[in-house]
Amino acid sequence: MKRPVTLTINGAPHAVEVEPRALLVQVLRDDLNLTGTHVGCDTSQCGACTVLIDGHAVKSCTVFALQAEGQAITTIEGIGSAEKLHPLQAAFWEKHGLQCGFCTPGMILCAADLLSRNPDPSEVEIRHAIEGNLCRCTGYQNIVAAIQSAAAAMGGTNAERTPASTTAKPAGVPAGAGV
Repeated sequence: MKRPVTLTINGAPHAVEVEPRALLVQVLRDDLNLTGTHVGCDTSQCGACTVLIDGHAVKSCTVFALQAEGQAITTIEGIGSAEKLHPLQAAFWEKHGLQCGFCTPGMILCAADLLSRNPDPSEVEIRHAIEGNLCRCTGYQNIVAAIQSAAAAMGGTNAERTPASTTAKPAGVPAGAGV
């Protein structure tokens, strides 16, 4: 039995009928054709399905579509355009922070959340922020460089910080955690 739901996605309302158990990622991709949100693992391990809900990075495979009603959802399609890339999108392109591109939308949205809370993150803080997003291609160094570059372009100052100056873990991060 389907239920009506109105989702605000990328600033626009979308009225859809969904099964109560329909995941947000399924509705985005299958019902609304917003295919930038990827399905990777179906177990919330990879981060390919990351979207922003009220500005916070959330794995959309962990949220029922009905739960997202009344909240602002942003997908990768909502942060830039082909004519004017978001600074994170431009930095991923310029710094070679992508190879196959499968993880890229989730990485970018996770980084957008980080930079909204911390416009000047250290390398360690960036690595901690993206540790829930898996990339099988790049080795992460170029992803970190892209996020540092975007931070600088958006007003942060740590883009040139060296790895030696960022060896300490942020408070609350267990030893051995990170990417």
